[in-house]
Amino acid sequence: MSSVPSLSVDDLRRSPNALAPHYSRFRVTERILLSGHSHQAWPDVGADGLLESFADAAEAVDSKWARAEAVADEVRAGYRRLLHDPAAQIALGPNTHDLVIKLMSALDLRRRPRVVTTDGEFHSLRRQLDRLAEEGLEVVRVAAEPTDSLAERLAAEVDDRTCLVGVSAVLFMTARIVGDLGVLVPACERHGAELLVDAYHALGPLPFPVGELGLTDAWVTGGGYKYLQLGEGNAFLRLPPHALDVRPAVTGWFAEFTDLTAEHEAQAVTYAPGALRFASGTYDPASNYRAARVFRFFEEHGLTPVFLRGLYQHQLGVLAAAFDALDLPDDVVTRDRATPLDSLGGFLSLVAPNAGELQRSLLARGVFTDSRADRLRVGPAPYLFDAQLTEGIAILGEVAMRR
Repeated sequence: MSSVPSLSVDDLRRSPNALAPHYSRFRVTERILLSGHSHQAWPDVGADGLLESFADAAEAVDSKWARAEAVADEVRAGYRRLLHDPAAQIALGPNTHDLVIKLMSALDLRRRPRVVTTDGEFHSLRRQLDRLAEEGLEVVRVAAEPTDSLAERLAAEVDDRTCLVGVSAVLFMTARIVGDLGVLVPACERHGAELLVDAYHALGPLPFPVGELGLTDAWVTGGGYKYLQLGEGNAFLRLPPHALDVRPAVTGWFAEFTDLTAEHEAQAVTYAPGALRFASGTYDPASNYRAARVFRFFEEHGLTPVFLRGLYQHQLGVLAAAFDALDLPDDVVTRDRATPLDSLGGFLSLVAPNAGELQRSLLARGVFTDSRADRLRVGPAPYLFDAQLTEGIAILGEVAMRR
C-alpha cells in the first residue's frame, strides 16, 4: 500500500475536499452529485482497472482467466473486510438478482413453498417474488413500519413451510436501519428456513460485522454499484457456514470450471467447492478489475466503514439542518423528523408528492438526486464538501416553491 496521509472529517467537509481531486473524471467539484444513494462517482483509478483488464486479455488471450480469477479474489477479499468475516465464502455475480435466483433455486420450494419478506424490499426481490407468487409461491409481506419492531414481527411469521426470510439491513425507500436482525437467526434455525439479508444499502455508510450482528448463519447479499463506488457488475453473496454444499438448480458451466477436463456422466451435475458453485457462465471480468482498484483506493485512504459512518452522519446533519431551515410546506416536501439521524443509513429520504418532477428540476440546475414514487432521495458522498450540500438544498428550496 502506498503511504497516504490519514483523512479527517474536517478534510472532507471543507472546500476543497481532500478526496475530490481523485474523482476528476466525474467532475465532482463542478456538479452537485447528491446521487450518492443511486450512483456515486468512481475514483479515477477505476479507469486504470479497465485498462488493465484489456491489457491482460490482449497479452494472455484465452489464458486471461487465471489473471481474472486473481482479481476476483481481490474483490472477494474486499467484501470479506467489509463484513469482518475473513473466512467467508463469497460468490460474485453481475447483480444481486442473479445471485438470489441461484439461492432460491437451491431451496426445497416443493416442500417449503413459503417466503417471508417485507413490503419495503428493493425492486429486484419484490418483482421476482411477485412473479413467483403468480406461479403458486406463498409470499408473506410484513409491513416495514414500524421499523423498530420489524425483525421481531418477521420472526413471528416463520413456520415449518417457510424456505426463506428476506429482509434489507437498510430500507431503500426510507433509509431506516433495520435493527436486531440477529433475532431472525434462531427463528429460522428452529424451522429449517434460510435467512437472506440484503446489505446493499448498509455496506459503505455503516459498519456491518456479521458476527457481531448475530448473522454468522445468514446469507448476505449486496453490491458495489452505489456507496462502494465499484460500478456495475460487482454483486456478492456471502454463504453461511452450514450451506457450503448446497446445489443451486440454476447453474452455469463456470461452477465446474476447475473440473472441465474430466468426463461427465449424463445427468450427474457436479459443483466446485464453496461459493464457486454459484458461478454462472462466461462473464466480463472488466468490472472486477475496476472494483479491485477501487477497493485498494478505499484502503489506501482509510475509507473504512467506521470512518465513513462518521462522515455520512456529519453530511446528513448538514443536509437535514439546511432542509429544515427552508421551512417548506409539508404538502410540498417534508422529511421524517421523528426518526433520529443515527437511525438512518447513508441518505436523506424526503417525502414529496411530485418527487420525480423535483428531481428533474434539480437536474436542470446541476443538482443530481434520485427519486422513487413519493420519495426524493438525497445522497451525500465522501468527495462532497459542506458548501455543496447546502447549495444543493438551497436550490431544492427554489425549485420546490416554483411548483
